[in-house]
Amino acid sequence: MFEGLIKALVKIGEPAVEPLIQALGYKERLVAVGASWVLREIGESAVEPLIQALRKDERWEVRGLAAETLGEIGDARAVEPLTQALKKDEWIREAAKRALKKLKAKKS
Repeated sequence: MFEGLIKALVKIGEPAVEPLIQALGYKERLVAVGASWVLREIGESAVEPLIQALRKDERWEVRGLAAETLGEIGDARAVEPLTQALKKDEWIREAAKRALKKLKAKKS
């Protein structure tokens, strides 16, 4: 059912990134996780906006999912912002730890 929507958003690519980042904070968890999945599929063009969300978004849900999505994408640009996120509140810190582990595993 959602496969067509996901494929369309991935095909749109970069123009879909900002609305998808906003969806990371959606109260319905399925929508937020779905947005994270699509951002992961979009890949490299989502990295910088995800880093900005991790650093600046006021919503902890967005920062946490941004961290996890960055780990899934596996781009080295995320290492420094994720390392800085280790200094944040517990939920963000744990998401950053998981993301850094995934980045390390992809590098190996």
